Amino acid sequence: MSGSRSCGWVAGIFIAVAAANARPSDGFNFQRDTLSFANWTVFTYENGHIVSHKNQFGHHYSRRCFVMTRTVEQFYKFACFEPTAPRVNDRELTKRIRDITRRQPWHYPLPAEKRVFIPGYTNLRELSQDRTDLMQRNIGLGWVVYLRLGNARMFYEHSKKYQEKTHDELEQTLARGEFFIAYLSDYPIMHINHSVLVYKHDRPQSADGTDYYLVYDPNHADAPRHLTWLPAKREFSYEKDQEFVGGFARVFHVYGKWMQ
Repeated sequence: MSGSRSCGWVAGIFIAVAAANARPSDGFNFQRDTLSFANWTVFTYENGHIVSHKNQFGHHYSRRCFVMTRTVEQFYKFACFEPTAPRVNDRELTKRIRDITRRQPWHYPLPAEKRVFIPGYTNLRELSQDRTDLMQRNIGLGWVVYLRLGNARMFYEHSKKYQEKTHDELEQTLARGEFFIAYLSDYPIMHINHSVLVYKHDRPQSADGTDYYLVYDPNHADAPRHLTWLPAKREFSYEKDQEFVGGFARVFHVYGKWMQ
């Protein structure tokens, strides 16, 4: 099958047999099931600080972190790939991409026979690399996410108790084999205002209760990033990069249910 999640008869048999024991996200693979392109920042950063009010590379595909994390979950849950089947034309492929990305991401994964069929490609990474422009035009608009009601929590949910509750929810979500899309914010400082998809533990919990997580970060298409829960501080810490100074970031669960 060349590493694909095929929807052919043979794959369907294996999926059916494995379904009794496997959790929905157990087969997730970063290099196969994420987007090949990146969400570019509006500004240019160095060590987490703005140094220019223009993107240094001239890219305009920005403000799409929510859209991209949601898309990765939607494709994993609702699409199937069959690399040996003939590819469809742009109009039909656009229709199928929109069909996938207009489904609610918190819904349970579809069985193989009900998934949206993507012929001619092995996985999402290959599709998004080969058809980058078409994907970017059809997976969703960036400005719409600013109107999400769930975003309002950044203004008033600042307590450590709420972060403890969120950590518990994250653990429960991963234990069910589901994805946890996290909205990261340190409002009112605004060093970070971003969305990532948490998909598994990076390593076992440490003796002091610290939890380590691997995430898909739309700004970094090359490799997973790292989120950490620090029980002594009752807060989350996110990995440093050019856009973020690293450290403290509040976490809010999004796309886990309606209006979240």
